[in-house]
Amino acid sequence: MIRYALRCEQGHGFDSWFPSSSAYDRQVKQGLVECPRCGSVKVEKAIMAPQIARKKGRDPVSEPAVAEAAAPVPAQAPAEPSPLMLSQERELRAKVRELREHITKVADNVGSGFADEARKMHYGEIEHRPIYGEASTDEARALIDEGIEVMPLPLLPDERN
Repeated sequence: MIRYALRCEQGHGFDSWFPSSSAYDRQVKQGLVECPRCGSVKVEKAIMAPQIARKKGRDPVSEPAVAEAAAPVPAQAPAEPSPLMLSQERELRAKVRELREHITKVADNVGSGFADEARKMHYGEIEHRPIYGEASTDEARALIDEGIEVMPLPLLPDERN
């Protein structure tokens, strides 16, 4: 992985990781790399300090003053923490969040009894209705083996914290 110090056309500095330099070039050419502050896709590499490894077992050292001097941030732009997300990732997260909200609104939360409720519905013991809840990996596999359709409800990173 390669970490690049980047700067947009507005002068906003930020860092991002890429699998290789060719991956960086390809993503920039496709407009996939954008400034987390203003959303501009006109980005370029900024001058950055090299990582210099010390003796074995110690952390690498860099000269941050060189990188900061080379990539000043305009005084009017306050330093705000913002996630480095591509617009496609933001859209996907919004859609996943929308899906979760829809399911929790229209379905019954059966909690840890999900596997039992799903089986009862599948075998006609109770009326079919939309449900969601918790199931272990083994319980989900057993349901699938019995021909019962289940699907995990994805969690977003901010929902795990």
